[in-house]
Amino acid sequence: MTCKIIAAALAASFGLAALVASAANVPAGVQLAAKQELVRHNGTEPDSLDPSLAETKQSNYILCDLFEGLTRNGADGAILPGVAESWKQTDPHTWVFKLRKDAKWSDGSPVTADDFVYSWQRTVDPKTGSKYTILLEFITNAKDIVDGKKAPKELGVKATDKYTLEVKTNDVVPFFPGLAAMSTMAPLNKANVEKGGKDWNKPGKMVSNGAYTMAEWVPNNRVVLAKNPQYWNAKTVQITKVTYNPTESDDTALKMYKSGEIDWTDQLPTGIYASLQKDFGKELRNTPWLGVYYLNMNNKLPEFKDKRVRQALTMVIDRDILTQKVTGNGETPAYSLFVKGTDGGTPSVYAWQKEPMAQRVAEAKKLLSDAGYGPGKKPLSLKLSYNTNEMHKKVMLFVGSEWKNKLGIQTTMENQEFKVFVKTRHDGNYQIARNAWIADYNDATTFLDLVRCGSAQNDTFYCNPAVDNLIKEGGQQTDAGKRNASFSKAMGIAMDDYAVIPMFQYAKARLVKSYVGGYTTTNFLDDYLSQDFYIIKH
Repeated sequence: MTCKIIAAALAASFGLAALVASAANVPAGVQLAAKQELVRHNGTEPDSLDPSLAETKQSNYILCDLFEGLTRNGADGAILPGVAESWKQTDPHTWVFKLRKDAKWSDGSPVTADDFVYSWQRTVDPKTGSKYTILLEFITNAKDIVDGKKAPKELGVKATDKYTLEVKTNDVVPFFPGLAAMSTMAPLNKANVEKGGKDWNKPGKMVSNGAYTMAEWVPNNRVVLAKNPQYWNAKTVQITKVTYNPTESDDTALKMYKSGEIDWTDQLPTGIYASLQKDFGKELRNTPWLGVYYLNMNNKLPEFKDKRVRQALTMVIDRDILTQKVTGNGETPAYSLFVKGTDGGTPSVYAWQKEPMAQRVAEAKKLLSDAGYGPGKKPLSLKLSYNTNEMHKKVMLFVGSEWKNKLGIQTTMENQEFKVFVKTRHDGNYQIARNAWIADYNDATTFLDLVRCGSAQNDTFYCNPAVDNLIKEGGQQTDAGKRNASFSKAMGIAMDDYAVIPMFQYAKARLVKSYVGGYTTTNFLDDYLSQDFYIIKH
């Protein structure tokens, strides 16, 4: 955690004073290009551009340009004022945000506290069908509303006046200002949403309050944003046009980067990091990332109900070879859903992690045999599902090879377009599926939702009441040490149950053109808003 992030956290807890909201910070002497346009490779088509329905990182990138919440992420990773100019925690379960009076919608109307109340109530309303309510479930009554037990109007948020928002939380949530920066927590213009119906968020119809408005959306081709003249801080925004490119192939994106069609890549093709470093020098940027790549085992299926099977599959994957020889972009082996740098939780350790691989394989074979699988017993064959992408394909080929060569398990491969794949995981129509979680905010709770019973993001369908009880216990702690202990124990139990197969911690390596100013390598959540950049004369 950087000093700037620590300062932001302290300001979040005790009331904001020193932090200043600013967009692009152009150093003295830097000459700007006449054309301030940025083309960002986004990796996939956004699953939705409705803040209440979107659930992927690719959608959040775009939505955080279109909509501004109470707070926002700065280029360096600090939490900055957004629509809220200040905030404070008045008691362990209450946050109060004071809104700026110059925040406007793109149609010129004022942004008020009621716009946040409407948006958040809409997201937790079961009629909306949001799959990504986990950020709001920290708010009083949210989970009961999502489950249909209470009405949306009972959500613990209210506008005490036009420019003051009061939020009541179930747990002690010291990181709430970080949550408030996510696009899910953005305000919505009620008149715009209700008038536009299902097409309210299309170009020419969407009313937004961020630094940009939507100019064009050609599915599977591009999303184009234009600078919003009504944005309260528009005078500091340099980029006038942002284009998001959804190309799923990293190899194709690299070719586009080389030809000048895009200004940065979402990620890099695997296995060529060293050569890119040689060819592109300082254009290759690498940032530690609070994210974990893991595999789901569908706990609904009989073959995965036996812990011994789950453990055997987990033990024999050589993560050192995987990260050094297969992915090779700075990733590090992971054996827990808590990754290095996670606040509020300590990664658990398996006793077998340091054992020689031959010993691990022998133990895994015995576990499978005891579970009824192997020579002379039931055969175990597995289908490995992933979304179309070269890295995911290479990872799954490696996993399949590990299981076949070490355990004699036959595997097949299935790849799907990203949107289809997300639904496949949610619906449980898979055996083994690749998954990943990039932290929305730096706290253990963002990873614990992956193993909490009934969580919308728990696509492995694992459930252990002991884990849930410890999560609840930790959520009520005001003592940081006790909170960490409860959360660490909860994750430790889930990992000992082999709820999922952690594979590696991400490192966010990408190519960024030298003329793109404002890029930093301290944004560990990889939440970069276009308003923080500028194009240098070149």
